[in-house]
Amino acid sequence: MGQIKVEKNMNGIQGLCVIEPAVHGDKRGYFMETYNFNDMKEEGLDMVFVQDNQSMSVKGVLRGLHFQKEFPQGKLVRVIKGQVFDVAVDLRSGSETFGKWYGLVLSEENKKQFYIPEGFAHGFLVLSQEAEFCYKCTDFYHPGDEGGLAWNDPDIGIEWPQVKGQYQGSASAEGYCMEDGTALNLSDKDQAWSGIKEFR
Repeated sequence: MGQIKVEKNMNGIQGLCVIEPAVHGDKRGYFMETYNFNDMKEEGLDMVFVQDNQSMSVKGVLRGLHFQKEFPQGKLVRVIKGQVFDVAVDLRSGSETFGKWYGLVLSEENKKQFYIPEGFAHGFLVLSQEAEFCYKCTDFYHPGDEGGLAWNDPDIGIEWPQVKGQYQGSASAEGYCMEDGTALNLSDKDQAWSGIKEFR
């Protein structure tokens, strides 16, 4: 018991949690529990996960901002290789923090995990040469249920680190790059999402 430290309600947004596992290391390497239901429940986090996902992305890839329309998923996310900037945006109807965002760096070094409840849009930007990203979900994937928001919507105002460029009225990545010149790499779908005003 007591193998995690949980910081709750990040940036004043109810339900967003940053979780740091206890890492036991010596000259051989390290060991940590990446998930323990009892420890989570002790911290008031008693959600049940039904699916694990993993992706690999290269530097400059930005995935998001995604949400599920009819079958919302809570997500517990972490990075096992590399480094990403991970973001959640509150889209819960009636929430006092609707439209507010919070982001943090997740990396293989800091081993932090980020819990994003149902009702949020989520996305991440890869800051390292490669990143492997893992996440647990509270509901199964349902084809055709995905919605999205423009990653660069000025009405949300996410401050993506290391990104240069100016908003041109759409989610297009054209004209944006990382500080080292790496072009931003978004799917066609992620460059077509509208802003939060249209979502409302």
